[in-house]
Amino acid sequence: MENNNNNRAVASLVLGLVSIVTWLFPIAGYITTILAIVFATKGRHSEKKGMATAGLVLGIIFLVVTLLNSIFGAILGVLANL
Repeated sequence: MENNNNNRAVASLVLGLVSIVTWLFPIAGYITTILAIVFATKGRHSEKKGMATAGLVLGIIFLVVTLLNSIFGAILGVLANL
């Protein structure tokens, strides 16, 4: 079971790094950041706790950035139709 948590920690870091780019595309951004957060919470009980923490931090930061990008895009869409 420990190896499985190690894999989750690595996956969370990789998804957190991928979310640096995917925040530009809101649907992909939400998917990668939420998965990074989920895998990080599971991976925090492993030997690679630092990787899981880094993935968690990146996931949270870019989830907020993705949300702001979505809000900004919605506002621009509404203003374009005025």
